Amino acid sequence: MNMREFSDRVELSAYTLRYYEKIGLLKHVQRNASGHRVYSKKDIDWVNFIKRLKDTGMPLEEIQKYASLRELGTQTVQERQALLEKHQGNLVEHIRQQNEHLKALGEKINLYKSGEVS
Repeated sequence: MNMREFSDRVELSAYTLRYYEKIGLLKHVQRNASGHRVYSKKDIDWVNFIKRLKDTGMPLEEIQKYASLRELGTQTVQERQALLEKHQGNLVEHIRQQNEHLKALGEKINLYKSGEVS
């Protein structure tokens, strides 16, 4: 698929996709005879994983590190796993904190609903 189709499928701008190529997150993108990018299902899966890592708060530098390790092949599986496990721990802690904030907001809202706060 071409850049426009790919951009629509992964819901990222062409500018962002080119940036991902530039910083090494999206490598080995095929090109057709005219030199235009041609993306595959594997590219979709990879970009969706990048988006998930970003959406869960992984810093871009860590995503780049993961991508570099991925590029090196199966000998880096343990390092990639460790990187993801660390991120998972950070995400669990973030969710715990957000749940505390949600509880505190709920308590404040209930005070307003009860009329005890003016």
